[in-house]
Amino acid sequence: MPISAALDLTMQAARLPREQTPLDHRILRMSLLAAVLGFLAACIARLLTALIGLLTNLAFYGRISTDFVSPASNHLGAWVILVPVAGGIIVGLMARYGSKAIRGHGIPEAIEQILTNDSRIPPRMVYLKPLSAAIAIGTGGPFGAEGPIIATGGALGSLLGQLLHITPTERKTLLSAAAAAGMAAIFDSPIAAVVLAVELLLFEFKARSLIPVCFAVIVATIAREGTLGSAPVFAMQTVLPQTGGALLLYVLIGLVTGVASVWVTRAVYAVEDAFDRLPIHWMWWPAVGGIAVGLIGWWQPLTLGVGYTNIEAAIGGQLAVSALLVLCIAKFTSWVIALGSGTSGGTLAPLFTIGGALGALLAHATSTLLPTAHINVGVAALVGMAAMFAGASRALLASVIFAFETTHQIAALVPLLGGCVAAYLVSSLSMRTTIMTEKIARRGIRVPSEYHADFLDGIRVASACSHNVICMHRTDLVGNTRHWLQSHLPAAAHQGYPLLDEDGRLCGFISRREVLDPSIDEEATLASLVRRAPAIITGAHSLSEAADHMVLEEVGRLIVVDAADEGRVLGMLTRRDLLAAHG
Repeated sequence: MPISAALDLTMQAARLPREQTPLDHRILRMSLLAAVLGFLAACIARLLTALIGLLTNLAFYGRISTDFVSPASNHLGAWVILVPVAGGIIVGLMARYGSKAIRGHGIPEAIEQILTNDSRIPPRMVYLKPLSAAIAIGTGGPFGAEGPIIATGGALGSLLGQLLHITPTERKTLLSAAAAAGMAAIFDSPIAAVVLAVELLLFEFKARSLIPVCFAVIVATIAREGTLGSAPVFAMQTVLPQTGGALLLYVLIGLVTGVASVWVTRAVYAVEDAFDRLPIHWMWWPAVGGIAVGLIGWWQPLTLGVGYTNIEAAIGGQLAVSALLVLCIAKFTSWVIALGSGTSGGTLAPLFTIGGALGALLAHATSTLLPTAHINVGVAALVGMAAMFAGASRALLASVIFAFETTHQIAALVPLLGGCVAAYLVSSLSMRTTIMTEKIARRGIRVPSEYHADFLDGIRVASACSHNVICMHRTDLVGNTRHWLQSHLPAAAHQGYPLLDEDGRLCGFISRREVLDPSIDEEATLASLVRRAPAIITGAHSLSEAADHMVLEEVGRLIVVDAADEGRVLGMLTRRDLLAAHG
């Protein structure tokens, strides 16, 4: 085949980068899959709460019932100590012989799989995680059901993503959608569930992931309200608009709670480190933690189980100062030891309980010191509840919206925002990681903490590329070109050069290495060195699209051509230009 004909075929094979678009038709498929996952997550949430209820009734009351009850009213006396121990033994056996991944509260494990394993969670986690969590909580573990539900929903979404031919990004979306749907199904908090998915799982705010997550959450919420109604999960008296002075006090409560959230986070991992030093196999750690849970539960039965009634009592202003103080200290001690032991359970409900009790205590202290402050104990407890989670997890917006959605108190939004922002500020200044990411960070995994638009997406190629491009002609001889290059150093010391035809139009690309290769005959033309189609881009494309195109074409430079005439060379874009754009 003549060289000119071969070059024509080479140019026909040249590809421009595919223009980035917010959405394509695949979003419809992803949304449908997410909606199905939302319904399944809602069903799993109902099954898990029923299983927790069944095990709680069996373990503490010796009856068969799936009613979601508190273990606090049991009459086992000192025998209650053995119930959490038995649960810890079973969970330890499940972790050793089933999957070690069931240990912990679920969300960090889901984050780790997203960051390191293309969102691939082992399929057995779909049943092992909820079963182990139900056993731990049903035997008195001081955890909430939300963490295991989020982890189980994530495992279900990941499993579906592994069965289908989809990208890792789409698999992450399904994982996050199912996880958020699980939270919405437990707490009837759809908006908070979506925001939590964005803040802790998706690591992006894009239509391609946000739309499926929203559909999953909507379906889960409909399924939940269809069976349980739409009443607030945590009922409290109607909150009236708060005055300016009271708002300032809620911010101060948030600051104090933020300090407490830092200490709570550090305490969790200090206890984990202490368990690591025990001279026994980790399988037995949950049983050791169960001893502490049982002893504290014998002393203060309200610390046993999920404790949603404790949260409602705190924000309802129904607990005396002594009860709040005991609940705050006892629940914290029981939970931090149990969680540090590596058993299976959630963090949201315990953090809400501890934060709510602390907020109410601070309100009582404020009322004593400043009788004219007119601070609402229930609102203070609500602020403390949300601020504790905001500080520990740094899921700021999710914390604010969650407290609002679970109480339906719109007048509490401003106090919540003030308190949570204060806690978020203290946490951000005091900790590099959070209660959700410390475990992952210890394994050397970097977790994104800030989300922003792609900087390169806002810069056009035309403004960043080099316009003074040295071009070669296809009829030039290799020997002459070598001599020219050597005589024009360093100005001509580029790694590659566009190749033009007799009309000055792009017909190929040659590298400097090929021209200087001593095995190439000096009498050969430059056209004979062309091995592949040139990698081209137009000046109207973004640098983000250019970077993706470089990766796809496996090159370090792109020829910039006229969008209306791909044969007209306008410049050259290199990896150095991409880096310089950040300067």
